[in-house]
Parts: sequence; structure tokens; C-alpha cells
Amino acid sequence: MDKEEQILIKRLKDLSLKSYQNNMYTFSGFMSLPQQDILYSVRSELSYIPFELYGGYKDSERKIVRFGSEELFGYAEDYPIVCLSIRPIIEKFADTFSHRDFLGAIMNLGIERNTIGDIVLEGKNAYLFCINKIAPFIMEELDKVKHTHVKCEVVKNLIPIVIKEPIEMELVVSSARIDVVISKIYNISRNQSLDLFKAKKVFINGC
Repeated sequence: MDKEEQILIKRLKDLSLKSYQNNMYTFSGFMSLPQQDILYSVRSELSYIPFELYGGYKDSERKIVRFGSEELFGYAEDYPIVCLSIRPIIEKFADTFSHRDFLGAIMNLGIERNTIGDIVLEGKNAYLFCINKIAPFIMEELDKVKHTHVKCEVVKNLIPIVIKEPIEMELVVSSARIDVVISKIYNISRNQSLDLFKAKKVFINGC
């Protein structure tokens, strides 16, 4: 276990204990899939307090963990998540963007990664999920992505986020093992496929 994992585990334990002792909800920052995997690896040590994960919309990848429950505390509290729309000021002159373009522009503002959740692209626009406290700063400071001037606004009535359907492929494999399937899909060796698991770059149902 490396130092970053140890720090994360300590942080999660501190949040869970604070929630339990003070009868109040506590929230982590946005966590990646590997970080969520670490959370589940210590789940038995946090069994004294219920927790849930949410990222702002169904099927989100990056999520916040909330310690506590309405049943336990007698009241509800929403996740501190805001959705921002990022749109070119003049769309017809806008660059073509990738997820990396939006993420790079946002991170260049000097904010911490755990304040940012998923970025969902829709044409030349994007929906950004972020911690509510950082939203005003992003709206004020983020004015350009690549060479395109953009504007940011809070999405008050969030329409259901539609994730593109996966591409359907038919493959012939020698085994149903997931490492064999991955090596076939990406045309890499089985050893390279196993390396992806060891590096925690491949997850099955989020685990």
C-alpha cells in the first residue's frame, strides 16, 4: 500500500468517525474508480456508519461518498454537487473539443482534482459536475478552452445525461476470462492485459 492510499484511507476513516460521533453527514471529494475500490476494501472497518456514493447523475464514474443516512439522523442532506454547462460563446467558430481539452482548461485554473467530477460532452458543449463551493470560481475564471472563448452557467434543471451506447463487437476468444477478452479487443498480449489490472486501469462493475 503506497502513501497516497494510506492518506485516503485515513481521510475516509476520519470522515466516517466524524459523521458517527456528531450525528451529521460528511462528504469526501470526488473519487476515481481506483479510490472507490480502496473505499470498498476497508468497508468492514466502516461498518458502524452507512455510506453511499453519487456523482451527480446516474452511472457517473467519479463519485462522492456521503457518510450517514436519513434513517440514522432523521433528516436528509443533498450531495454538495453542482452541474455547470460550458458552452462556446460563438459555436460556429468553436474548436472541436475532447474530454482532455475541457479537463486541461479546468485544471489549469489551479484547483484540486477531487473538486471535479465527470465531464460529459455534448457536441461542442460540456456538462461539468463539481463541488458547489468551487463552482463560482470556475464560472468566473474559465473563459477559454483551447482557442475558443466559452461561458459557464449553473444548470438548474438538469436533463438526464445520456451516455453514448457502447460499440457492439463480435469476437472469438479462447476463454471467457476478462484478460483474454481485453487482449482481443485492444490487440495486446495477455501479459499486457494483466498489467492493466495490476495498474488498476480495468474495473468490472466499478470494482
